[in-house]
Amino acid sequence: MNNSSNDTILKVEDLAVHFPVGGGLLGRSRRYLHAVDGVDLELKRGECLGLVGESGCGKSTLALTILGLQEPTRGRIVLDGHEVAREGMDRKARARIAQMVFQDPYSSLNPRQTVRRTLEAPLRLHGITTPSEIDGRIAEMLGRVGLRPDHAERYPHEFSGGQRQRIGIARALILDPKIIVLDEPVSALDVSIRAQIINLLLELQETLGLSYLMISHDLGVVEHMSDRVAVMYLGRIVETGGWETIFTNPRHPYTRALISAIPDPFKRSRGDKITGEIPNPLNMPTGCGFHPRCPEAREICRPSPVPELQEVGEAHLVRCRRVHEIAAPRGALVSSG
Repeated sequence: MNNSSNDTILKVEDLAVHFPVGGGLLGRSRRYLHAVDGVDLELKRGECLGLVGESGCGKSTLALTILGLQEPTRGRIVLDGHEVAREGMDRKARARIAQMVFQDPYSSLNPRQTVRRTLEAPLRLHGITTPSEIDGRIAEMLGRVGLRPDHAERYPHEFSGGQRQRIGIARALILDPKIIVLDEPVSALDVSIRAQIINLLLELQETLGLSYLMISHDLGVVEHMSDRVAVMYLGRIVETGGWETIFTNPRHPYTRALISAIPDPFKRSRGDKITGEIPNPLNMPTGCGFHPRCPEAREICRPSPVPELQEVGEAHLVRCRRVHEIAAPRGALVSSG
């Protein structure tokens, strides 16, 4: 893990993405799905910020919006000192700063294109190398991710899953971006290959000075890679802090429930397990969105408005009205390194 500086490379303020549902026919009011609902985030240069939460909590929508692949409803995005809306940064301009490594390495690659064509396409589109330099750039990038230059002539189906993910990483790095969004980067890989890809990502981060926004539901991977962690539920950040703080002293009941699901050979109790299903985002609960599933919920949790993030420690923020009343976790998770 890298020690982050005070230099912010990505800043998100009050970001929201609301999708209209239905047409409002016969005088009905149009309804909106609040996929992302007022998110504030900062990513420092050279650090990895883990973004965690159950499926459907808005993690991927947030990432796509940062990359310019989804229009926000409101909010402010600043990429490497450039305010996206004010400067009119288009998707192409953002691609020079931020790229994504996708979850499924096979479906994210064009099966009809060789590795060479996959890697040379963004170079030609952005015009950042001369035609005579393209082959050298491709060979250099393949070497960085642990592949050979002759692999450039092969098609995706000729590679293993781990090799395909290395190609996906090479494609994300080919434009020399500063931010990489990692969307479940190892969840589709065999267990035996995951450690290799994680170590590669950490090595590239150190060598190239990359900043990672890592989306994952696998808290073991998050613990291993992240400098800080942000926990997301129903489109909002409910807790954020340093990785050690989150894993040894989680304060939001949702965070504690997520951590309690991590396999623990010592069978320590770290919080109550989550019960029930995620509420329908078209029918959001009032007040704290977690209260229908929260073992610590009381009447104070139910009324509007949504509780604000409040500081409970150094750089440790929690969105819970009862955070100072709830007992400390019953057992700390010792880092696995």
